[in-house]
Amino acid sequence: MLDRVVVDEAVRELRPDFAVLVLTAEGLANGPSDHMSEGWLAEAAEKADPADPHVEAWRDAYRAFGAKPQRTRPSVDALIRRAGTLPSINKVVDAYNAVSVEYALPIGGEDFDAYQGAARLVRATGDEPFDVIADGEPAVEHPDPGEVVWRDDAGVTCRRWNWRQCVRTRLTETAKNGFFLLERLEPYPIERLEEAGDRLAERLRAISPDVRVASRLIGGR
Repeated sequence: MLDRVVVDEAVRELRPDFAVLVLTAEGLANGPSDHMSEGWLAEAAEKADPADPHVEAWRDAYRAFGAKPQRTRPSVDALIRRAGTLPSINKVVDAYNAVSVEYALPIGGEDFDAYQGAARLVRATGDEPFDVIADGEPAVEHPDPGEVVWRDDAGVTCRRWNWRQCVRTRLTETAKNGFFLLERLEPYPIERLEEAGDRLAERLRAISPDVRVASRLIGGR
């Protein structure tokens, strides 16, 4: 997966300063949230900074492709706003949500085994399928033309760069292999991005001592 992640040229033209640290984790032993993972969320809430300039950089990026960040907020904006009341999901999701809040950094977590083909960050045509749950039932939506999305061969895995993840690739309690997308814009330092990746890897090892972690930085150098 590391070698097959692609950032399309149309996205690079939109934000030449974009960089993503891709981190893979093989051999996860996930499970329900516990005192450790809930403690990470509580610690992160104490460090949450809604005024961090990286949050505003992401709002600007959303506006650049026609999204309204007050209506559909970048993931890091939404998480920081909810930091004090952020619900626990499972140990791995809690881990990356906590790092996201602490570092003011959008982080997406995906089930590697649910992916079909390579992960690509592209500008949507508008006809790609995006699977959701609506009114308790499976449903399919579609992105807006020109919207920045992560996708694989089966469809969109995350809309509006990092706003909303599809159902198919979510990291559930039974997921064994995952990968994570840590997304950065200027003025966020690359060194801090890498530090966040190290923090996430540390917490994944706390959850799963035998996990095998690898990473690749795309852009930013």
